[in-house]
Amino acid sequence: MIPVILSGGSGSRLWPLSRKQFPKQFLALTGEHTLFQQTLERLAFEGMQAPVVVCNKDHRFIVQEQLGALKLATQAILLEPFGRNTAPAVAMAAMKLINEGRDELLLVLPADHVIEDQKAFQRALALATIAAESGEMVLFGVPATKPETGYGYIKTSSDSGLPEGVIRVAQFVEKPDEQRAAQFVASGDYFWNSGMFLFRASRFLEELKKHDADIYDTCLLTLERSKHDGDNIDIDEATFACCPDNSIDYAVMEKTSRACVVPLAAGWSDVGCWSSIWDVHDKDRDGNVTHGDVVVQDSHNCLIHGNGKLVSVIGLEDIVVVETKDATMIAHKDRVQDVKQLVNTLKQQGRSETENHCEVYRPWGSYDSVDMGGRFQVKHISVKPGAQLSLQMHHHRAEHWIVVSGTAQVTCDDKVFLLTENQSTYIPIASVHRLANPGKIPLEIIEVQSGSYLGEDDIERFEDVYGRSDAHAETAVHVKTISQQ
Repeated sequence: MIPVILSGGSGSRLWPLSRKQFPKQFLALTGEHTLFQQTLERLAFEGMQAPVVVCNKDHRFIVQEQLGALKLATQAILLEPFGRNTAPAVAMAAMKLINEGRDELLLVLPADHVIEDQKAFQRALALATIAAESGEMVLFGVPATKPETGYGYIKTSSDSGLPEGVIRVAQFVEKPDEQRAAQFVASGDYFWNSGMFLFRASRFLEELKKHDADIYDTCLLTLERSKHDGDNIDIDEATFACCPDNSIDYAVMEKTSRACVVPLAAGWSDVGCWSSIWDVHDKDRDGNVTHGDVVVQDSHNCLIHGNGKLVSVIGLEDIVVVETKDATMIAHKDRVQDVKQLVNTLKQQGRSETENHCEVYRPWGSYDSVDMGGRFQVKHISVKPGAQLSLQMHHHRAEHWIVVSGTAQVTCDDKVFLLTENQSTYIPIASVHRLANPGKIPLEIIEVQSGSYLGEDDIERFEDVYGRSDAHAETAVHVKTISQQ
């Protein structure tokens, strides 16, 4: 059995903590490890092979770093230039394996779900395996225990031809209003659609070819034209752009006669919105969930998430407050599904807060935008031991580097030299330069940029050990364009 981990989502309903360039699956929202890492840890039992991971190309280094932190390897990482939903993602994973002469069972799991009862998960998986080995396409259904309007539902019916405990899919139902959801729960015939599947690779591709040949044919051609670099598969952008955007549910499961449900009562949550985060956390005696430097007075059933600043609330009921360095979101718990609509509005306004946090992660480390003015910008840069930025040049800005801790190896035109704590250097406009950390501890520096134009498109890259050929700056931050004077 091979897990296929789908980690390409943006998690916009958990804004402002989850953002496009660092979405919820890579955040530690429910424990010490991130949701992506928890998904991988859940699969550490006999019979489970190394996973195939499907992610956005922009998240490649985040995925590799979080895998490395767990000392885990993958069979492959499929790098999507953009999302085309779950059907194409799984199709290319299945096609890759079939091309290698392998036709194992594929356990398809989103990377951003919580499952609290590991033993119950394994029991459901054992039952699903029996059905999948007989050619069925298994969907894990979560018993609907409350009228949840944020989930899709599955109506089921009995089928004597299925193994005991497995139920036939009768109908898929889109996210209902509260009245219909209450009726579904009362009937006992409905399950929440978990988005988790088990089927044989060849069975999925056979059904996909039958029911959505456009996706099948386009994925086949896309994989053929994609660049294979070790375990990484860089999906061909031009061909993939022609692929229909469709989910496994719509493309296959709603159309096949082989769809069935295995009940999963294992404390599942897709932690898809802030009320779900409140659900899965321990509460204080007033029903509040708090994180960070938070003081709560006379408030009940609230979620208060601080991220540095002191956050104090008084007299609130069923309210969500999420504070980050550059944005604060306040909503009633009944309205948290609308955060996605808010994010879309912010995108239409061109707000950079939907894309990146102030602290942005790069393969060499991270940077944090500390301050910004008309002709200057200040950043805190952290470089991992042994890592280096690209060899680059700026046409309109100069930079001052001050070492806070660690050792910096600086390249500036034809000079290469070392700086240690409290030492500094100046990088003139148009100088070819590079920052590297030759030491064993993280390098921390303060960078002060000054010039007539501070836009991040002012970069010319000459060398990059991470194979990046895009035009984005090493320490890319979305800043207001400053007119040249």
